[in-house]
Formats: sequence, structure tokens, C-alpha cells
Amino acid sequence: MKRLVVLGGGESGVGAAILGKDKGYDVFVSDFGKISEKYAARLNEEGIEWEQGNHTEEKILNADIVVKSPGIPPTAPIVKAIAEKDIPIISEIEFGGYYTDSKMVCITGSNGKTTTTMLTYHILQSAGIDVGLAGNVGNSLAYQVAREPHEVYVIELSSFQLENMYDFKANIAVILNITPDHLDRYDYKMQNYINAKFRILQNMKPTDAFIYWQDDPVITSQLERLAVEAALYPFSEKKEERSAAYVDAENRLIINGGQTAVNMPRADLALSGLHNLYNSMAAGLSAAILDVKKEVIRKALSDFEGVEHRLEYVATVDGVRYINDSKATNVNSCWYALENSPKNTVLILGGKDKGNDYSEILPLVREKVKAIVCMGKDNTKLLDFFSGEVPAIRDTHSLDDAMTACRELAHEGDTVLLSPCCASFDLFNSYEHRGRLFKDAVKNMLK
Repeated sequence: MKRLVVLGGGESGVGAAILGKDKGYDVFVSDFGKISEKYAARLNEEGIEWEQGNHTEEKILNADIVVKSPGIPPTAPIVKAIAEKDIPIISEIEFGGYYTDSKMVCITGSNGKTTTTMLTYHILQSAGIDVGLAGNVGNSLAYQVAREPHEVYVIELSSFQLENMYDFKANIAVILNITPDHLDRYDYKMQNYINAKFRILQNMKPTDAFIYWQDDPVITSQLERLAVEAALYPFSEKKEERSAAYVDAENRLIINGGQTAVNMPRADLALSGLHNLYNSMAAGLSAAILDVKKEVIRKALSDFEGVEHRLEYVATVDGVRYINDSKATNVNSCWYALENSPKNTVLILGGKDKGNDYSEILPLVREKVKAIVCMGKDNTKLLDFFSGEVPAIRDTHSLDDAMTACRELAHEGDTVLLSPCCASFDLFNSYEHRGRLFKDAVKNMLK
């Protein structure tokens, strides 16, 4: 019996463990942190051995294969020890892919991944397709392959997940954009991050499809050096050579994918803003390539309800609009939020800096932001960069203090925007945790 060791006892790890059990592996799950009650109970129900708070080397280094949580860096001591033993290390997505022939729609990019993934899933569901949602959203792919199989999967893939994918093949691959992110993981070398993103194109064939933003300089530069076998479906705001999706002179969205052609007023899109136009193009192209009817695509693009924590309106308090964009964990994502924001915005920034260069958002900050509230354990970098660039800047170290500062700085007609540019892990458990607490704090103001 082959031995499968799973590092990480979260959604992806427990899913991989269950699939491994069903396929006859001797399975052991090890998490250096604490496994939540939900996942501990599931492992116990399945009779899968697990540990938390430690990595017991004698139970790990005898593995035939290791599935690693994407959040564990390759520099972690246990990962180094596994590599030294030449034990294969793969991702949960790779492992799930071993045991299914379903079609895979795989989406990556520095920004817009979740919205595009959810929108694509919404279109395919609306078309009556048997579709599963996996990756950074939904249930783990491995678990669905084991217990809830689908004909098509829509998968949001981070660069971390792509690092340990080797034989997996996307039928449709989407790269929305590439801007600096997670550089602390990649030795502060942008090319290392780019290389991780482009692993999504591995193993693709001429019958597969690659959808990408053709005005992204990083993507176009990389494509000049690569031979991509898949059929190319670039999208752009205005029609360019080879554009498969664009907006025409009459402000209509045009999508030409496979045998399906979609034509609809841009104003009918459920999601506003330039970044969401691109997300809608990528999702629409994916659906068109899968031969979804144009009427279904048009309707689904117009009735999608959006993604929590991404430019999410929370409430208006004393005439001030509060917007939750906690999912903006990098600078480019904040740029899109500011591009969609009015003047007289109070911007909440801060968290765990990932090697950020804030110069990208500086012109929009100067144009639209009346005050910045820094919210993090250490705001030194933000204070040094933005001091003198806005009329007011505050240094806060908790959500309560940040909200107090926002109430003092924002007046009727203003907007408070939580779009932090940073990871959440200094003060919060996740960007979802940060967003939920922000929304709770805003709603408490109404009481």
C-alpha cells in the first residue's frame, strides 16, 4: 500500500486525504498549526490519522507522495526535508487531476480571479451544465472528484497552487493580468512569480483554449518567448488585431468564442468598472468556447450578483458610503477599486506587506483620496510613502481605532473604502475575517 502524506489540514488537505483514502492509500495528515473542529471531525469520521501543532518526521519522510497545502512555502523545514529525500511533492489540484477526465476551466491572474471564477461558474450553472467550483473557492477539487464528481470544473488557481502542478492539464486556461504580488514568496524576483502563473499553460494542446488580456505588458512579453500550443482568445477594451472579445464603437460587448458569438450592451453587464468588464469578457469567452448558448451568456452576465469582499457596498452611515474591498490584498487590486471610486474617499490601507510598490496607486490617491487610515501592526512603510500626498493620514493598529478615525475624517457625501493592498495576517485570520469584521463594525454604527 502506497503512503500519502498531506501537509495542511484545511479544505484542500482534507479533500486530498479523503481522495487518497478512497484510492487505497495509507493516509496521514500533518498540520503545524491547529486543525479546525470542522476538519478534525471529518478526518475522524473517515478514520484518517492526523496530527496538529507539529510535523513528526518519522511519519512524514516515509511517504511515497506528499500533497502540500499551497500556503506552506517551499522554504519550510519539513518541505526541505521531504525534497532532500526525493519524495514527490504535489498540489491538491494535481492529485485530484490524477483521477478525473472532466473538463477543466482554470483561472489565474493577480486580480479578478475570484470574480471571474464565480461568474464563469454562474454562467455554466445557468446553462444547466454539471459544473463544480474548486481551487480557492468552493469545495476542494480532490474531494469533489472522490465524492461529488462533475463533468466540468471551474477552478481558481493561485501562483502557490500552480507551483506544484506538473501533469495537470487545463482545457481552458485564463490569465487575467499579472502585476507584482507575493514577491516575498518569490525571492523578490518578478520573473519567478510570472513563471509560476504561466504554469497554467502546461500540457495544453491545440484543441485547448488560452484566454488572456492582450494589453497586459507582462503577459504579451512572456508570450513572445513561449510557444503556446492552445488556441488563443485574447480580449481587450477596444477591438485590436485578433481580439476575441472587446467593446465596439456603439459600446456593445462583443464575444466570439468557438461557435458562439455574443453581442450585448455594455450597460447591461451586472458588474461595473473596467476591471469587471475584463472579468466578464474572460467568463463569457470561457462559456462560449464550451458552446453555451449566447442567450444564456447574455442573461447570466446581466444578473450575476457579485463576490463578497470585492467592492461590496455595506451601508450608508450619516451620509457616508462604506465599501468592503477586503479582497484587495495587492496594490493593483486597490488600483481597480480606486479607479471605480468617487473623489473624497477615505482609504483604509494596511496589513502584512508583501514587498509592495505603492507608486502604482499614487496618481489615483492624489486625485480621489482625501485621507488615508493605516490599519496594521506596523504602518511605517505606508506612513513614509503617503505622508504629504494626502491632506490627512492616520496611524491605527486595530479595526476599532481605524473605524473611529474614519468617522472623524469622512463627512456626508464621502466614501470610506477598505481596500488594504496587503495581506490580512497581522491583525486578522484572513481577508474574509477582515471583511466580515469591517461589515459588522459598519452595521453597528447604524444601531
